[in-house]
Amino acid sequence: MSAEGPGQKPQGVDGQQADVAPQPARVRTVKEIAAIAKVSVATVSRALQRPEIVSEETRQRIHEVVKRLGYTPNALARNLRTARTRLIVALLPDITNPFFSEVIRGIEQVAYENGYSVLLGETQSNLVREQAYADMVAARQADGIITMFHRVPAIPMDGRLPLVNACEYVKDSAISSVYVDNVAAASAAVDYLVALGHRDIAFVAGPASSPICVDREQGYHLALQRASIAADPALTAVGDFSIEAGERAVELLLSQGQSFSAVFCSNDEMAIGAMRALISRGLRIPEDVSVVGFDDIRYSRYTSPPLTTVSQPKNALGREAMAMMIEILNDPEVPPRKRVLAAELVVRGSTGPRSSLYRNVPRPGLAGVLP
Repeated sequence: MSAEGPGQKPQGVDGQQADVAPQPARVRTVKEIAAIAKVSVATVSRALQRPEIVSEETRQRIHEVVKRLGYTPNALARNLRTARTRLIVALLPDITNPFFSEVIRGIEQVAYENGYSVLLGETQSNLVREQAYADMVAARQADGIITMFHRVPAIPMDGRLPLVNACEYVKDSAISSVYVDNVAAASAAVDYLVALGHRDIAFVAGPASSPICVDREQGYHLALQRASIAADPALTAVGDFSIEAGERAVELLLSQGQSFSAVFCSNDEMAIGAMRALISRGLRIPEDVSVVGFDDIRYSRYTSPPLTTVSQPKNALGREAMAMMIEILNDPEVPPRKRVLAAELVVRGSTGPRSSLYRNVPRPGLAGVLP
């Protein structure tokens, strides 16, 4: 048995006294926090759960006491009082797409700051999987859903649906959404290629079922129209947002003998695949063909050459989506909003002026630019 008294340090395995970090005394109740901060219990509760309605001075004083004394709210008791799980489901179609990682990080940041947890669900564009997650809200196993695709799963419950749409958008005016202006962003990317002297501009489109893909194609056509360039349907190929799809699309255009000096892709992964297809045919980027993507995923700056792309504010999209969700949960009567964030063209090494020697891309079996 140990002979240590209450003030002695415990012995280590070699008989030496072991250093043990002192355990701070923890305040257990909101009432104690209120007494120390010299405010009411109700004010402490508001500062912890709805800080925006408490004055800055009072909020700071309460949070200083909370931090100094290591107070941890009793989540179970709080949930019983509010009938909330403090859990939000974030649904995305493809977890392997690096675009979503920064959006999810933004969602997580705001969720954590406000005492929520996030359950990530990959739907693989499967309606059954989407509905299974939506049923969690109806069963009160989650407070709400943030979707990152263009459909709205059915949630059989009365009142305002606790649902926010991010990145994509839905036409339902009752659903709050946050996204970028895809028409304007795509149009600006093609305008840039036109300004470089390109007129034969190929387009790798995304799935036609996606509204943002339709918008990006519209932006492509709008820019051509402004430049008085006739759109050639033979210069458009369709992909599914994957690297492999971008490679297949450009291979198809090349095998058909299509002539183009630039290619605009509906996302970065397809642009990376397009670059691979061009390089495998002996084409130089951007000397022979310029390439532009969309999204500005992390890997786009590490391609060779680095990819010119439309940069979406991915973290901000996630943060705003979660802020909208908290707003709805705190006040179901708040009007739905459609918020459009700014996107910008990031110019890197994959684009350059149309070569004065340009005539055509190689026909099947040939390499280099035709004389």
